[in-house]
Amino acid sequence: MSTTVETRIDVFSLNCWGLKYVSKRRSERIQAIARFLESSDFDIVALQELWVYADYEIVRSRLSKSLPFSKFFYSGALGAGLAIFSRFPIVAAAIHPYSLNGSPLDVLGGDWFVGKAAASIVIRHPTLGQVQVFNTHLYAKGGEGGAEQHRAHRLVNAWEFAKLAKQAAELGRYVIAAGDFNSVPTSLPMTVIREHASLSDAWEGTHPASLALHCAVEAYGVTADSPLNTYSAGKSLDVHARTFHGKRLDYILFRDPVSPLASAAPPPTLVAADARVLLTDTVPGLPFSYSDHFGVSATLHIRFPWDGSNHTSPDDGHITTAQKQMPLAISTPFTPTRVSAKLTAADAAAVLGSLVTCYHHAHACAKRHLLIFGFTGAGRFPPQATPFVVLGSAVFTWLGTTMFYVGFVHGRWEVNALLNVIDELELYRKSVEVVPTTGELMSIKP
Repeated sequence: MSTTVETRIDVFSLNCWGLKYVSKRRSERIQAIARFLESSDFDIVALQELWVYADYEIVRSRLSKSLPFSKFFYSGALGAGLAIFSRFPIVAAAIHPYSLNGSPLDVLGGDWFVGKAAASIVIRHPTLGQVQVFNTHLYAKGGEGGAEQHRAHRLVNAWEFAKLAKQAAELGRYVIAAGDFNSVPTSLPMTVIREHASLSDAWEGTHPASLALHCAVEAYGVTADSPLNTYSAGKSLDVHARTFHGKRLDYILFRDPVSPLASAAPPPTLVAADARVLLTDTVPGLPFSYSDHFGVSATLHIRFPWDGSNHTSPDDGHITTAQKQMPLAISTPFTPTRVSAKLTAADAAAVLGSLVTCYHHAHACAKRHLLIFGFTGAGRFPPQATPFVVLGSAVFTWLGTTMFYVGFVHGRWEVNALLNVIDELELYRKSVEVVPTTGELMSIKP
């Protein structure tokens, strides 16, 4: 017996750097990105920093035939900047803003105002059934050597994202996750995401780790801070970026659903067949790059229980939609391996250490801001005040109001969010320890 089924999924992800009024040559670059996507044959496209809805409409118009289903997500005061395009019908969508995204005082960073989040759609795939596709952009500040409180916010993002992906798999859905994670592969946030959610990295699954350094893009999957990018060339880089000629911050991850203990028929599995860094050249005919990040693509083959062959990607990496559908003959089935969470107690403890440090820092900052509020509220000005005094009074009032909001509202928000995640991780750590421990959970009283 034979039947015709979908045998692969091609995924693409790009941080578009689409900040209105801030990003250089934004309109020209968005048009170029839309033309590139129109000429490609991806099944799923995840875009980050697509802040302007008119830019989303440009891309959507170009992709209306090849990727007719799409979703633009809203979050925070200025939007999430996240959009997903799909060849397959979208049956559900959701967005989960991260509980911590920096401080409202960090106006230049802007993460708090845009509301970094994990966006997702559920698509109806003709072979796999329900597939939940995530698109995310994690908190930016901190890097590999930044302040502990910045890294802690990204760790909270990572933990919350991993829980969402894990829950999707437990609901019986295949999971594909793409985005700008603002973390290098060896960092603790990526460890949390890969291990707690049991997500496989399409790049690591298809590229050996021992290639020459001068081939940084091909060897390490560098997508940001590359000297090949016109917006990164000449920029001051940290030690990691200088060592690897850039950073790999953009990923395409995937996993199969959690299989029932007793399944009548073993389901197909996803296998990474190819992963590439794209858009490394400048925009055709123009002297600038498509974005300050490169794009990343992955080809995921659908391996069936009766198919024991190892899939490989075509040499040119491009096939038509029709070629993705091929007849397969059913023969002897095989038993798939169940995937389970594997974040170690040591990794959980490392995350806890960072979060506890951030908690103490947040608590101290909140007190300091409230102290400034008290100081600004103590001033009294005479009725016959000069314009200069009136102006000073207005500044003091603004400063006091800001410090009260940041110290009390945001301060308590940050502390409470940290306490929630600390408690969750402490529960998880105790559940996976080899030798069970007794006693109360870690408790930090404000």
